[in-house]
Amino acid sequence: MSVSDGTNSVPVLTNTQTVDFARLNGLRTLLDVNKIPTGTYTQAIVTLANPIIGYLNVVNPSTRPTISQLDTTASSNPQLSLTQSQVTINQANPLVVTTGDIVGLRFEFDIRKSVALNSSGQITRAITPTLDLKAITPEDTDAYVDDFDAGVVSSVNAGGNSFVIQGPHGRQFTVNVNQQTEWEGNETINDLTTSSIVEISGTLDRTSAAFLADSVAIVSQDRFWAGGLVTLVEPQTGAASDFDLYLRNVLPSGTGFSSGQISTVNLTGQEKLLIHWWHNNFGSFLFTSTGLVAGQHVSIAGPFNSGRVTVKRVVLHPSGHSGTLVVGQTNTSAGTFEFDSTGLAGVLFNGPVTVQVTPFAKYLGGLNGLNDLPGNTALNLRVVGLILKGNSGQPMFLARRVEKLSKLTLVYSSTENGRSFFRVAVFPLVTPERGDWNK
Repeated sequence: MSVSDGTNSVPVLTNTQTVDFARLNGLRTLLDVNKIPTGTYTQAIVTLANPIIGYLNVVNPSTRPTISQLDTTASSNPQLSLTQSQVTINQANPLVVTTGDIVGLRFEFDIRKSVALNSSGQITRAITPTLDLKAITPEDTDAYVDDFDAGVVSSVNAGGNSFVIQGPHGRQFTVNVNQQTEWEGNETINDLTTSSIVEISGTLDRTSAAFLADSVAIVSQDRFWAGGLVTLVEPQTGAASDFDLYLRNVLPSGTGFSSGQISTVNLTGQEKLLIHWWHNNFGSFLFTSTGLVAGQHVSIAGPFNSGRVTVKRVVLHPSGHSGTLVVGQTNTSAGTFEFDSTGLAGVLFNGPVTVQVTPFAKYLGGLNGLNDLPGNTALNLRVVGLILKGNSGQPMFLARRVEKLSKLTLVYSSTENGRSFFRVAVFPLVTPERGDWNK
C-alpha cells in the first residue's frame, strides 16, 4: 500500500502482510506504524495478490467439519484470479501528515462485493477488489484498536508501567498501562515475562505512537498461542474433553500448527478459561468447560512440544457476524432479537441465534435501539460480541455492537451433494516497504 499527493507516491506498510478480512468482520486491528514525509496525500494505492477463499464442509451438526480452500493454483476448482491487482482510491478527506503527529488510514475490504457469484449463487473464479479507505486521527472512533493480534513480550518495565511486545508482523510496539487499564484474570504487569503472549485493546499516543492499553489479556505464559474458530465440541453436553479448532493465527510460526487447518485440541479439566475484554468478574460463570460450543472464536495456549500443545488457557474472544434480522422475533422487553448469521460460523449454528443486547450495547448505521429493529423487515445487520452456550445447549449472542448495513457484506451459503458450504475471503495484502498506521 502507498499514498500519493498527486505527484509522488510513498509506501505506507512494511513488507508483505497477510490479512484475514473475514475474521476481522466488525473488529479493528493495527497493521503497522511507520514514518512518512509530511504532506497532503489525496490518493491511496493498494496492491493485492494470491486471494484465498476458505470454506467448511459440514454434513450435520454432530460430525466433524473439514476445511477446504480455493486459491490461484491449478488444483483449485475454481481457480481464483484477481480482475485487478492494484486499486487506486481518491480520498475525499486527504491524509494530512505533519511533523511530530500521527494520523492513519482505516482500511476495509468489502468481501461480498468483491467475490463474484454466478446465477446459481456459486462462487466464480473472479475476485474484484472493492475497498474503502478513510483518513483518521487518534481521536476518531475508528482509531480504537479492539483486536490487536497477540504479541510476544520482549521486555517489561513494571516500575514505569510499560512493556514492549513484538507484533505478528515482527514490529516492536511499546505498550503503556495505567490505573485505568483492566488486566484480565486478575493478573498485573508483574505477571509478564518474556514467555508471555498478550492481546491488547486501546489507542495510540498521538506523539509517541506507543499503545495506551485499556485492556490487557495474558493469553499465554508459555510462548505458544493459537486462535481460531471452534467447529465441533466433544461431548456436546457436559464438560468438553476436546474440540476442533479452525486455526486462523499461530504464534510463533513454524511449530507444526498451521493456519488454515483444523486441529483437535484435547482438554484435561485443569485449564484456565477466560473471556477477552470482559469488564467484570462474571466471566468465570459464563465461560467454563461446559460452555464451549461450535461457532465461538477462541485461543489456546500452553507448553508446545513435539507438535502437541498441553493446553493451560482457553480464551473466548469477541467476533463479528453479518446476516439478517429474523422477522417477528424482536422482543424489546426482554432485550433480544433473532439473527441469521451468514458468516463462516453461521453454518455451524444450524439456524438462527438469539441475540441478547445489554444496556451498554452500541447501535450504528442509523439504529438507536431495539425499537429500530422492526418485526416485519429482514434488515441486514452486523452484530459484534460474544458467542455463548445458552441454556438449551445452542449458541447465543451477547452483543456489544449492532449495526444496520446498507448491503450484506459477508453472505454466501449453499448446499452441494448433501454438504453445506460457506466461503469466506481471506486475502493476503501485498505491499511495498514502510508505512503509517492502519486498519
